[in-house]
Amino acid sequence: MRSPHRIAPPDPSAPPHSPPPTARLNPYDELAELARHPLDDFLENAEDTDSRGNRENGASSRADRPGPSTGTHHINRDGRHDEDEKPWSPPNHRRGSRRRRNRFAGLPLAAKLLVALAVGAAFLVLADRWALLYAEHEAADRLKNQLGLSAAPEVDIEGFPFLTQVLDQRLEEVRVTVPDVAADRVSLAKVSATAKDITLKGAGPTSLTGAVIDRMRGEVLLSFDDLNRELGASQVTFTGHGRDQVLARGTLPVAGHDLKVRADAHIERIGERGVATDIDRMRLDIGDLATYRPGAKPSEGLHLSRASAARVARESDRAKALLAVPAVARRLGVPDSAVREALRGDTELNDLTGSPRFVDDVMRLNLLDVAREHPELLRRLGLDPALLKSLEGLTRPVLTDRLSLAFQLPRLPGEGALRLRDVTVHETGIRVGVEGYGIGFGD
Repeated sequence: MRSPHRIAPPDPSAPPHSPPPTARLNPYDELAELARHPLDDFLENAEDTDSRGNRENGASSRADRPGPSTGTHHINRDGRHDEDEKPWSPPNHRRGSRRRRNRFAGLPLAAKLLVALAVGAAFLVLADRWALLYAEHEAADRLKNQLGLSAAPEVDIEGFPFLTQVLDQRLEEVRVTVPDVAADRVSLAKVSATAKDITLKGAGPTSLTGAVIDRMRGEVLLSFDDLNRELGASQVTFTGHGRDQVLARGTLPVAGHDLKVRADAHIERIGERGVATDIDRMRLDIGDLATYRPGAKPSEGLHLSRASAARVARESDRAKALLAVPAVARRLGVPDSAVREALRGDTELNDLTGSPRFVDDVMRLNLLDVAREHPELLRRLGLDPALLKSLEGLTRPVLTDRLSLAFQLPRLPGEGALRLRDVTVHETGIRVGVEGYGIGFGD
């Protein structure tokens, strides 16, 4: 029979709540208690991210605001909830965009004033440019109407700002370019001028009524291309030669014949507004038969060329036809006795026409004088009488007018003085300087 166990009475000297003796702990369990829990690292990183986001956005922590608890607690290492820790919230990934939206709000007052001034200055510049374009357009229309131009000129108003000049009613500089200005028989390719110190008339940029130019300098261009086109009926081309000379070369249709024309024109200024051309050494070549030079001098008129005069001397029929006219023989300086002997025999004729003086004397003979009385003689010499009749009407003034490059500047409306300065010849055309003072436009 087993004896019953007896329970020993409690020891009165022992502590009232001392835990009962336990077994010896495993050393690996002790090491595990010393290590940090992975959940603690995650929660601490979340708290750091949330606190940095709240500081950048200038917001206070949700945990400091009064209100009901969210029910989220920090779990300490012992596995118990800590009521004093801040509740966890997800990180704010939009804080960068919020910072960009508030960037202007964070600028200092001086920077904001600078931005406002820049915007206002931009609007003022746009208004100034609009007023400038409007004034240039109005000035071009007024010049077109007052000068009777076919197209509006180009007007460029210099200086900035424009509105301050208008308020002062005085422009610093204005450039005007007028293309294709009619001037007598020719047209000026371009008239360009720069006006300075212009006094405006009117209340503002939208109500300008006129202007007075204190001084002006410009240039007039008479283009050779325009001359060749406008005087192209004669198929004559003009080229510059030297500082004041223009060469005219080409063909001129006369009585159904294309005659080669050559002329030299000297350019000079006439008066205050005119340019004249002094044309000399004009010559029309009728093939290799004859040369016509308009004028009344002995060297001018219609004369056989050297080659044609030599053929007359070699061909007995033409020589006899020339000597058979007493007036022609007397012009050649041949005595009547020598003429009679030459007409009777070829030997005497050859002796007469073989003389070196005979060819020169024939070349000096003005055939226009002979044509009036003996038109049949010209036909026997190989010349068309109708052509010679047309040449007789092509006098020096007529031919000069057909090749003239003279022109006059149009008179400007209003008061003031406008005059030409120097005249020079360039490769592209004739350039003439222009200057003026006290020129008024408008009302």
